[in-house]
Amino acid sequence: MMSTGGLINRAAALLPGAETPPVTTPRGPAREAAERELSEPAYHENDPSLLDRALRELLTWLDELLRSASGVTPGGGFGLLTVIVLVVLVAALLWWRLGSPRRTATSTGTLFDDGPRSAADHRAAADAHAAAARWTEAVQERMRAVVRSLEERTLLDPRPGRTADEAAAEASVSLPDHAAELRAAARAFDDVTYGGRTADADTYARLRTLDLTLDRAKPLLTGPSA
Repeated sequence: MMSTGGLINRAAALLPGAETPPVTTPRGPAREAAERELSEPAYHENDPSLLDRALRELLTWLDELLRSASGVTPGGGFGLLTVIVLVVLVAALLWWRLGSPRRTATSTGTLFDDGPRSAADHRAAADAHAAAARWTEAVQERMRAVVRSLEERTLLDPRPGRTADEAAAEASVSLPDHAAELRAAARAFDDVTYGGRTADADTYARLRTLDLTLDRAKPLLTGPSA
């Protein structure tokens, strides 16, 4: 027979509003449910973008790098700042002295880019550019004068589309003593025309001297032996 106290406890458990035992959920399903809930877009509307996160990481890395560098640099942060300023000054000096990085010159264009003109015309144009200190244009015109003069002397066959390198190589056959100067002249023409370099007075003077020298040079006559 159930005691009076047991009957009272059983009746109390059946009354409305009586406390019920807590529901126990296994850890795995509970974690999955939480992850599904937190993956809802509403929880991530104010999250930083990918770019923001990348910038923060970069700034953090730079900050750590500067801190590490200042720790090993004599004078600490001031010493590091001095080193940075010196590096910038050296880079600026090199840029001013050497110019901007240049492409490797390749002779892919033709020597003459306009209608046929005589060697005298090209020389006059070269001298006019030189008088105005337009050394790049002066070098270009003087090289054209060299090649046109060789064509007028029949040491080169007039050929449209010829490059400076081709002209130098062909002229070296009949003027072998000047082969090195011809190659250097072609390289100077390519550098200022296709390589992005800027000519100077010395480059033009060498081209002018070569032009005058070749005008008086005697070619090596080649032909079938007797």
